[in-house]
Amino acid sequence: MSAKVYTRTGDKGTSQLLTVGRVPKNHPRLIAYGDIDELNASIGVALAATPAEPLSEWLGRTQDDLFVLGSQIAVPHPEKIKTPIPQLQPHHTEQLEKWIDELDEQIEPLRSFILPGGCAAAAALHLSRTICRRCERLLQELHQEEALAVEVLTYINRLSDFLFTAARFANARAGVTDIPWKA
Repeated sequence: MSAKVYTRTGDKGTSQLLTVGRVPKNHPRLIAYGDIDELNASIGVALAATPAEPLSEWLGRTQDDLFVLGSQIAVPHPEKIKTPIPQLQPHHTEQLEKWIDELDEQIEPLRSFILPGGCAAAAALHLSRTICRRCERLLQELHQEEALAVEVLTYINRLSDFLFTAARFANARAGVTDIPWKA
């Protein structure tokens, strides 16, 4: 028999944070990693829209990185547990920068602000970008209360840049022109 999905331990509005104990479900850490989970799910939607290679592979790797980020936020004091919690490292952000540079070489230079949209994959990636920016704001707010690793803030900022560039690449590969903002 497999473990049940429900535990009933959160029925009274609390959830467990490792190394801290039970906290209200609106605790800043729970909000932050919940929104990171939403970002990850939105990237899954983008993947379902069958974006062009190499995006499928890169977005899948990004989803793995977001699990690392979520676990890093969910465990405020990793030194207090026996099993090491994976941590974002500089190479994660460097990989995003490499991908951005590779995609930038294959798309037209940006000449104006663009509106989110285009093909299905690009529209989904633009949505992921906006969710990523919300995650960035929440992580910055959490960082002001309790210091987060600098790599957390760097990675989430660069991720939104990657998602923007990936959306533009998806449109280009689909033969869809980015939608310019008409002021």
